[in-house]
Amino acid sequence: MIKVTCRKLRKTFVQGETQIKGLDDVSLSIEKGEFVCLSGPSGSGKTTLLNALGGLHTPDEGTIEIDGDVISQMGASELADLRLRRIGFVFQSYNLIPVLSAQENVEFVMQIQGVDSQERDQRAKAILKEVGLEGMETRLPAELSGGQQQRVAVARALVSEPALILADEPTANLDSATAENLMQLLENLNRKHQVTLVLATHDTRIMGFARRQIRMQDGKIISDEISSGSQHALRGGDPLTASHQEQDF
Repeated sequence: MIKVTCRKLRKTFVQGETQIKGLDDVSLSIEKGEFVCLSGPSGSGKTTLLNALGGLHTPDEGTIEIDGDVISQMGASELADLRLRRIGFVFQSYNLIPVLSAQENVEFVMQIQGVDSQERDQRAKAILKEVGLEGMETRLPAELSGGQQQRVAVARALVSEPALILADEPTANLDSATAENLMQLLENLNRKHQVTLVLATHDTRIMGFARRQIRMQDGKIISDEISSGSQHALRGGDPLTASHQEQDF
């Protein structure tokens, strides 16, 4: 698990003669194992903050620490290694490789990490089963529904056992039922694996799944609240299988 600390982050983007504040004096601490939702309208800074946490954007000012390592001062190769071994990403557009099967997409990161083929096969099959895609290992992304593709993306993010998962608008391309199923899955995986999960969204349907709600506007944090627990409890049964009852999502 990972603890994340941000101090006085500032990030400005220039569009023509206009300067846009992506982050404006943002400070926060995320404890190990937390499930955090960053919300706010388009342009509020939530995706900029998420990208900064993942080392995809370097802030103009301020520091970001992950378990004591100051990633805002790391070079490109150090950041690449950090993302490869300690951070998992889930994107709104899935970002699956179209010519690779579901299992091959999941194995791809492990292949880069140098994991041997037998272990890759075992771990990929196990995580695909865990996200409800057992029997779909050989399907190409085009042969899967949007929800199934996003589950492959979640499996890919989890398979290398990262301590931090960053999810950017993961339900943006999904209908309401599919979005809820995906969020139930993420919530349960967060609890089971105790992975720190930070999600950025403006989708009001799913915000209640996170136990901590951080709202942003104009690059600033305007509220930071912790709830007693998820507002979307599963209806009985095993929490990791209950959300798998419908396979076409």
